[in-house]
Amino acid sequence: MSVRGAAFLGIGAMVGAGIFALLGEAGAVAGSAVWLSFLLAGIVAALLGYNVVKLGVRYPSSGGLIAYLLEGFGNGRLVGIASWLGYFAAIVIVCSMVAVAFGSYATSLFIGEDASAGWDNAFTSLIVVSMALINLVGTRFVDRAQSLIVVVLLAVFAVFAAVTLVDLDPDLLAFDGYPPFSDIIASVALTFFAYLGFSVITFAVGDLREPARELPKAMFLALGITTVTYVLIALGVFGTLTVDEVVGYGETAIAEAARPALGDAGFTIMAVAALLATASSVNATLYASSGLTGMLAEVGQFPPFFGRSSRLGRNAGMLITAAIVLVVSNLVDLSAIASVGSACSLMIFLLVGVAGYRLRSQTGSRGAIVLLGMAATAIVLVFFAVDTLRNAPETFAAIVAIAALAVVLDLVWKRARGESGGSPDELPTTPAARG
Repeated sequence: MSVRGAAFLGIGAMVGAGIFALLGEAGAVAGSAVWLSFLLAGIVAALLGYNVVKLGVRYPSSGGLIAYLLEGFGNGRLVGIASWLGYFAAIVIVCSMVAVAFGSYATSLFIGEDASAGWDNAFTSLIVVSMALINLVGTRFVDRAQSLIVVVLLAVFAVFAAVTLVDLDPDLLAFDGYPPFSDIIASVALTFFAYLGFSVITFAVGDLREPARELPKAMFLALGITTVTYVLIALGVFGTLTVDEVVGYGETAIAEAARPALGDAGFTIMAVAALLATASSVNATLYASSGLTGMLAEVGQFPPFFGRSSRLGRNAGMLITAAIVLVVSNLVDLSAIASVGSACSLMIFLLVGVAGYRLRSQTGSRGAIVLLGMAATAIVLVFFAVDTLRNAPETFAAIVAIAALAVVLDLVWKRARGESGGSPDELPTTPAARG
């Protein structure tokens, strides 16, 4: 695989569903300064990407971030708790978020703006069930379509940026209308959601001719293109619509921002692009859930019924995940889903930073850069926690509840495993732990 091919893999994992799903939620926190929030989130992702690349070259694995935690901390309780937390954040919540976005766009496009809330739930459930079925019968045709979808999305975004930036209203983006800088920093935890896919670039390490040289190039090329795309989209949306309008339109804000310049055709084009992006993301996330839960079951961090030996078959992890996503996407508020997912993911990346710092002598990474990435992540988390506790205590409570649930699930499973034979602290440390 070429550097461009690996970068394209990362762009495909990042660009699309996230930007469609969270513009309205980010606008509620950062106002018209969302473009700055995306820029800062891109910088944080780049700092974290440096550490992930170093770990990926040294410990190539299909287990992703959890595999790096296994290397850094061993196969114990900390990794068990992080595994449950990462599963909920990067799989369940991300999939739920984009499924809800699909439901909103499908309702607006096919039913109309005056449709009842039940249509959102119906389309949300439809995409989850459909993608689960596709994963059961085979995903080859979807895999082949991924590159085409990314090309289409980038082309659509380029047209969108061109037509909106030409006619944007500078007054809507005036600095004197921005919220306090602390709110902008707090919103980075939310916009970071749109960058979560960057770590999948490390999966290409085995296909690169010179991974140590080419993987960093691919990572930063992908993050650079993605960051520029997000910033331009945010400027176009908030330079066309007021903050209240963006928040009110929610998941369909990008499509609404295309109306003034392109009319109803603009809305339809963006809505179709959103459907493609979110459907693709739901499929990819469900597909990834099977491999992740299978690996975690194999090394003893998840119960065996998540693994390939389950009575549900080799797709047990995917089926269980799809069922959980159906419940979460239909019963949990979208803003809570986004905030919880981003916050939990940042916690995982902070732990990966600690692991990377501990392994720096083996990976060859510069400790100062790894520490800088950890510091940036910690600052964002602190500002986000303070802002959320003050303005959205129910979301803060949800984050604490998810973290507590991860601790409880790990404790219950390890205790049950210990009682069924063997100490819960003596988990397998076979090469499977490294993918």
